[in-house]
Amino acid sequence: MIREATAALGLGTHRLRPPAIHDAVLRAAEVPATAWVDTAPNYAAGRAQTLLAPFLTDRVIRVSTKVGFVARGSSTAAIVAGALSPREASTGHCLTAPFVHWQCARNRAELGRPRLDMVFVHNPERSAGDPIEALLRAFTALEEEVKAGALDAYGVATWNGFDSGVLTVPHLDRIATQAAGTADHHLRAVQLPISLVTANAFTQALDNRGPITQAAARGWDVFASAPLFGGELPEMANHELTELIRPDLTVPQACLLAVASCPGVTRVLLSASDSAHWYDARAALAKPSVPVATLRKVLDVLASD
Repeated sequence: MIREATAALGLGTHRLRPPAIHDAVLRAAEVPATAWVDTAPNYAAGRAQTLLAPFLTDRVIRVSTKVGFVARGSSTAAIVAGALSPREASTGHCLTAPFVHWQCARNRAELGRPRLDMVFVHNPERSAGDPIEALLRAFTALEEEVKAGALDAYGVATWNGFDSGVLTVPHLDRIATQAAGTADHHLRAVQLPISLVTANAFTQALDNRGPITQAAARGWDVFASAPLFGGELPEMANHELTELIRPDLTVPQACLLAVASCPGVTRVLLSASDSAHWYDARAALAKPSVPVATLRKVLDVLASD
């Protein structure tokens, strides 16, 4: 039985060129049912959210942002507000409750939105102290944001937290339960790099294990970041892999469809400044999903190179 690729396409802004933001947001908003923009206060040298804001107004598009990194140019304001100490500012990363609340308020102001759709705790593995204690503080503050009506849900965005063993989905679930005082918490998503190169969680998901499977089993969204490995993957892959995945697709399209076909992945984030790249990606994700057996073969081929 052929299953449809269920992962939707979302606009990532980490590598998006500032002059391309207007057109990129317009393209992302063309399918309101699945439209999504992912950003962070430290992207584009601290300007991403203010650059995005004018183009988000009056458009049906959901937005996820982040807390954790101290954005360029924001530390002084946070220190003056009493949300950040000079020592915390010097580390460049902070997940204390005062800073999380302050950053959420700043995110709302910069994005021009009174309520945030999703806030990811950004790379908690970078915390100066115990990342688990940092997550408990951050989750508690984010549950308070939800209770205040300023936030719908939150998640965890990590680069290597799952691969290193610092983070596990069951542990995140327990921390959120402790923060909320109930199993009915508002931790609803994880974001991690998933590609044919960063394939550890990908491979685990094909065997119904690992963070992607565990998050999906809880009904959480799974955001695949860096699906083309920062744009390097199409140069590393070859047409032999494309033939395995779908012969009618280009190498980048095939790589994206493979990620979108990973069981449990619900959204693929792509930083596409060029319209052709965006529409090629959208066309690829409209194709039937790649069978699990084929995905295993593709990952085996890459692992043997």
